[in-house]
Amino acid sequence: MGEPSVNRYKSIIERIFKERYKRGSTAVSFERSDIESAAKALGIMSPKNLGDLVYSLRYRVGMPESIEKTQPKGMEWIIVGRGRAKYEMQLVKVNRIRPNPDLQAIKIPDATPEIVAHNALTDEQALLAKVRYNRLIDIFLGMAAYSLQNHLRTTVKGIGQIEIDEIYIGVDKHGRQYVIPVQAKGGSDQLGSVQTTQDIHCCAEKFPGLICRSISTQFLSDSQIALFELTLQEDRLKIVEEKHYHLVPGDQITREEIDA
Repeated sequence: MGEPSVNRYKSIIERIFKERYKRGSTAVSFERSDIESAAKALGIMSPKNLGDLVYSLRYRVGMPESIEKTQPKGMEWIIVGRGRAKYEMQLVKVNRIRPNPDLQAIKIPDATPEIVAHNALTDEQALLAKVRYNRLIDIFLGMAAYSLQNHLRTTVKGIGQIEIDEIYIGVDKHGRQYVIPVQAKGGSDQLGSVQTTQDIHCCAEKFPGLICRSISTQFLSDSQIALFELTLQEDRLKIVEEKHYHLVPGDQITREEIDA
């Protein structure tokens, strides 16, 4: 995203926040139409994709410095959905999901078709493809998992429209069935608690008969991928398990590494 777009997005949310925030507030509500109104009042062009402003502030660029200055220590402002075209900035405890740099990477023979790897258009698309073709969800969770749909757009009661990067259906050796939402982040995008929370609520509403296991994945490098299983505990995002996988040609995995 170019610098002009970043500045425009921050200026718009800054104006919305300034108009509605009162000292001591822990929530600031606004609607999608307020984004256009704020842009007009500032004399700048409104984003063509209004939802991109919310996405960018959540995962890419963060809140403006003037908003961050109102955050008490250990707290941060996030944006959550509150129904169709409705949002709320909420003050919550800092909750970051970052890969553990000291975790050993497990070597996996890279099964990504070269033509797919060569033609993937975005980091996120490439990441989802590598996870899918290398059966990393199956390996990570120890079950058979099947991709049901990617970029699933739907609405969730009390949240509004959401998009799940990819959703799998799985079955384990005991016959238990699962729904597995996957959140993927490439480049400098951050794994966020907001999307994971939305994914879990969506699965509870749309797939009530299946066990939900929420997965987040992120590139560590072009060939190394981190996978997390996440859950909600007292409205806090918790890591159930984290694994790192290193995709390599099969002949680069030694007998000693397999034995180990």
